[in-house]
Amino acid sequence: MRETEDVIDILVRDLKPVPRHALERRFVLAVLPALAVSLLLMLVVVGLRTDMTQALTLPVFWIKSGYNALLAIAAFAAVYRLSRPDGSEGRFFGIGAAIVLALAAMAVIQLALSPASSYPVLVLGSSALHCPLLILAFAMPILIANTWVLRGAAPSKLGMTGFVAGIAAGASGAWVYSWFCTENGLPFVVLWYSLGILLTGAIGALFSRRLLRW
Repeated sequence: MRETEDVIDILVRDLKPVPRHALERRFVLAVLPALAVSLLLMLVVVGLRTDMTQALTLPVFWIKSGYNALLAIAAFAAVYRLSRPDGSEGRFFGIGAAIVLALAAMAVIQLALSPASSYPVLVLGSSALHCPLLILAFAMPILIANTWVLRGAAPSKLGMTGFVAGIAAGASGAWVYSWFCTENGLPFVVLWYSLGILLTGAIGALFSRRLLRW
């Protein structure tokens, strides 16, 4: 019995209390610089859209930006909860579905108010093939930052945590990409932006069991 107590004493001898709000600081110190890297990558690789002054006056630009920002915020909140051993995703999937359905409804309205001849532009635009891949590329710095944060935490649902961390990174990458993208079709956004976000989520889930194991 004494040997067991001695082992316990050795294991806890150098333990120090975790500073208050340590996890929150870890997120901030990792994610904000990663977002800056993603923005810089966008500026260097593709640059801001050339009609930015005019774009800022268009409701569709802000809807597109808001869609990605809301998804990212909801996903980051869920990642924070999932980073703890007893954490769960909470209402993330319900909130995420509501955000996507709201944009899908606006996309349907835009199609209904537009002539049929404009449907290919509204749905496919001129960048459907590379839009999801660019979103994935701009999301990578943030996904790496999320992984680093979570490796210092203690998530128990590794697959779920990796997927939601990927969604948070993908939505952030999509928000960065929106400052370059000149597409004004909401159907385009709900299809191709969402595909890029889901691809990032899939990558997060794929590697989570190896990278987040503790």
